[in-house]
Amino acid sequence: MKKIAVLTSGGDAPGMNAAIRAVVRYGIFAGMEVMGIERGYAGLLEGKFVTMNMRSVSDIIQRGGTVLRTARCLEMKTEEGQTKAVEQLKANGVEGLIVIGGDGSFMGAKALSERNFPSIGIPGTIDNDLAYTDYTLGFDTACNTILDAINKIRDTMTSHDRVSIIEVMGRNCGDLALHTGLGGGAEVIIVPEHKIDIARVCERLEASKQRGKHSGIVVLAEGAGTADEWAKQIAERTGLSIRSTVLGHLQRGGSPSMKDRFLGTTMGVYAVQLLEKGIGNRVVGIRDNKLYDEDIVTACGMKKKFNTELYNMAGVVAR
Repeated sequence: MKKIAVLTSGGDAPGMNAAIRAVVRYGIFAGMEVMGIERGYAGLLEGKFVTMNMRSVSDIIQRGGTVLRTARCLEMKTEEGQTKAVEQLKANGVEGLIVIGGDGSFMGAKALSERNFPSIGIPGTIDNDLAYTDYTLGFDTACNTILDAINKIRDTMTSHDRVSIIEVMGRNCGDLALHTGLGGGAEVIIVPEHKIDIARVCERLEASKQRGKHSGIVVLAEGAGTADEWAKQIAERTGLSIRSTVLGHLQRGGSPSMKDRFLGTTMGVYAVQLLEKGIGNRVVGIRDNKLYDEDIVTACGMKKKFNTELYNMAGVVAR
C-alpha cells in the first residue's frame, strides 16, 4: 500500500497518541503516505483528512487524549454511512485504514472490512472490555490514576473513621474496579459480573470494624450501580459514616504510563506492518505478553470473561 489513514474513535484513552505517532513514523519509514482523520468516523464522513509527517507527531507520546480528536458518530452505524465512509476513503486515495478505539469503533472497522476495504483495529479504551486481548491502551494509566485517588481518599477516611465508596468507570466490565480494588487494598469490590448482596457488603464492613478497622474503601464499578445509592443503603443498614466519590472523566486523562506508551508504539507499528503486507480485516492485541493479530469478525464476536479467581483472591486478602 502507498497511502494509509489513521483515526481515533469513541472514548479517548492514554496511549492513543503513542499509537498515532508510531503509525505515522513507521508508515513513512515504509514508504507510505499517511493521512490523519480528525474527529473519528464523524470526521471521516465529513472528509476531514490531513496529511501527517514526522513533525506532525512530535512531542505527543507523553500526552493523554488524542491529537486527532474523537467524536461519536451514529451515522456510521447505518448502511448509508458505511458506504459513504468507503467512498470518502477511496476519493482521498487511501488504501488501508487503522482504527484506534473500543468495541463500538471496531464495529465500524468491521463494517468497512465487510465492504472489502482493508482495516486494522488497535484496542484503545480504558475499560479493558475487549475479550480477544489481555490489555487495551489506556487501561494501565487509568488504573494508576484510580490508585492514586484511592490512596488520597484513604488518608482522609482514616483520619475521620469513615468508609468511602469510590465509583470507577468500565460500563459493564469490572476490570478497572477489580484491578484497582486489589492494588488499593479495598475492603470490598463491587462489579457487575459478580452480583453481591447489600447485606453481604454491610457484613464485611461491620466485620472489619469489629477487628479494629474504623475506616475502609469500597471500589464500585459503574455498571453495578451508583456510589450515592450504595452509600445511602449501607449507611441506613449499618450506621457507618459513609462518603461517596465519583472519579468520572479524571480516569481518562493524564500522561500515559510506560506500559501504555509501549503498547501504543508497538501496536501501531504492528498494524502498519499488516497493511504493508496487504493484510486487512484484523485487530491487533496482546496475549501472554506477545503481540498478535486476530480476525476482526471473530474478535468482535468474543465475550469477555471475568477473572473470578482474581476477584476471590481480592476478597481473601482484604480481610
